[in-house]
Amino acid sequence: MSTGRKILTLMFLVLIHCSVTGQNFHTRSNRALKYYDLGKRDYDLLYYDRAETNLLHAVKEDDKFYEAHLILGQLYSDTGNWEKAVTHYRAAVATDSLFFVPALYSLGRAELRTGRYYDALLHLDAFLKQPGISSRLRGEAEKMLASCRFALSFPESLFQTEPVNVGDSVNTVLDEYWPSVTGDGQQLIFTREVRRATGYGKDYNRDRQEDFYISRLTADGYWGTARNAGAPLNTAGNEGAQSISSDGRYMYFTACDRNDGQGRCDIYFSSYDGNRWSPGINIGPPVNTTYWESQPSISPNGRMLFFVSNRPGGMGGMDIWYSLRGSDGKWGKPVNPGKVINTAGDEISPFIYFNGKTLYFSSNGRESFGGHDIYVTTMNRDSTWTVPENLGPPVNTPADETGLVIESSGRRAYFSSDREKGKGKDIYYLDLPQRIQPEQVLYFQGTVIDKASGQPIVAKYELSDLTNGVNVITSLTDNRGGFFVCLPQGSSYGMNVTADGYMIYSENFNFVEGYTSAEPYRKTIALNRIREGEFMRMYNVFYDTDSWELLESSRPELEQLLEFLQVNHTVVIEIGGHTDSDGSDEYNQRLSERRANSVREFLIKRGIDGKRIFSHGYGETHPVADNLTPAGKRLNRRTEITILSEGVTR
Repeated sequence: MSTGRKILTLMFLVLIHCSVTGQNFHTRSNRALKYYDLGKRDYDLLYYDRAETNLLHAVKEDDKFYEAHLILGQLYSDTGNWEKAVTHYRAAVATDSLFFVPALYSLGRAELRTGRYYDALLHLDAFLKQPGISSRLRGEAEKMLASCRFALSFPESLFQTEPVNVGDSVNTVLDEYWPSVTGDGQQLIFTREVRRATGYGKDYNRDRQEDFYISRLTADGYWGTARNAGAPLNTAGNEGAQSISSDGRYMYFTACDRNDGQGRCDIYFSSYDGNRWSPGINIGPPVNTTYWESQPSISPNGRMLFFVSNRPGGMGGMDIWYSLRGSDGKWGKPVNPGKVINTAGDEISPFIYFNGKTLYFSSNGRESFGGHDIYVTTMNRDSTWTVPENLGPPVNTPADETGLVIESSGRRAYFSSDREKGKGKDIYYLDLPQRIQPEQVLYFQGTVIDKASGQPIVAKYELSDLTNGVNVITSLTDNRGGFFVCLPQGSSYGMNVTADGYMIYSENFNFVEGYTSAEPYRKTIALNRIREGEFMRMYNVFYDTDSWELLESSRPELEQLLEFLQVNHTVVIEIGGHTDSDGSDEYNQRLSERRANSVREFLIKRGIDGKRIFSHGYGETHPVADNLTPAGKRLNRRTEITILSEGVTR
């Protein structure tokens, strides 16, 4: 319940008490009073369905019954039926405009939530002109007044089409929200509110739970009938607000009231083995606390987790926070991005796009079109954020719009809304105009196999941005050796693939435009088993020109080599340095020796026994391509690892 609603409720109860004790009701009908007494009692007990019936009888007996109209207005506001709230607040104000001054506030609020911006502006302005208004309620009214002016002056919509309800295969008379789409665009995973009972009873919150549902894209391009994700992911409790990794292998989600919880609601982790999702694991502190943590969104590289919390240290209400995962796999102390994103209101449903820097979220603390609106901001190179931009209509309406996600293509958005003409809270999609599409990403689909047998291998793969040495993604293939990743275009990437008992696979490439989710870049990666005499080329070990000093962009691959030697702890290797043909034979020989030794020294400093590592320079004597082209020279400038003595894996 918002601060404004709490204040209004208290004031409203005072009004009712005074009316009863003073016997100054706006009716002389005993039948109306009888129905009113029954309706008020039911409303106090939160039996909203019975309260509605009795209070409607009261105003039917006397359509000028101010108090009955006022309670009906409050009841419909509580349940989100803003059209009916407007009807009854207007009836109350028309009967006696100044008997209960906050009624003007409530009417203006309901008119704002139904898009009657000019009417809302007039009634809120009239409310603010009255004496004795509390500072908190005045602040709420001024914020809504600003939203009215914002909505009336908003420029013409950027969108050419209206949002489309995804249809009956997904949406039902129940509430559906928090959509997620896998990177390949083939699965829609969302949250559905499953009610154990109907109606608004006193135990309404106990009469519902949330479960995950999954819909798959059919051959004709429509979403198929959604199915419950089932156990162990779903339980008898509440699960929802999920975030799916781009390869569809991992999920972060919210679960509430579990025995292993830190607070009421916590963030959990689950993985998919190709057949089913694993039971959720609480990710623990410092992300989860005794406060409320929910609605996670994981970055494409798995290293940045956005979420919502009401923990201390925020701007007020629900705030968006993020945590960075260190090289040890542990989540760091959460950071609040500050006033650029968060307000004194509620910021919810963050979604970090596949490019790792475009963030979408919902807020009711900014100038809006009524309820929660969807905004977009972009992370700058210095980790600051641009001023959030309201997406405007037809995405945002007087209703609540939340949970926006965008397909990896960047062209289609999905979100949830309780707007008119829906079945309640439904999931919608909308094609984005090019102007506001996020930075494009490209797609890489691969399969890892055993080179000798051709059988698939479950392997770890890692991609890093060679411009800065930053890890882009680390993940595992599925049980068929497959993977699917999204990468920002226009960068050079280094790739390593490792598996127990196998040599490291190394490659680098420039990712340019043209690889879509439908037609990704495809590659089969064949791994050789560890055996004496086997070698692997380390294409992502780099040096400055005419230098043997290792560049920072080499670190991801060197870390993989380090891990390889730690796991295969009896393997003895030779590090071979190779150059192109530029320069004299003597110069190239010396340079290759020093470069090979630089790699050896790196490994020794990180704890590898020097007796297991030999280095040798080959100069230009072992080319793998011609030296007549830049591409051939690049291939000849390399570091190779040769197995001198076969080891035993742990």
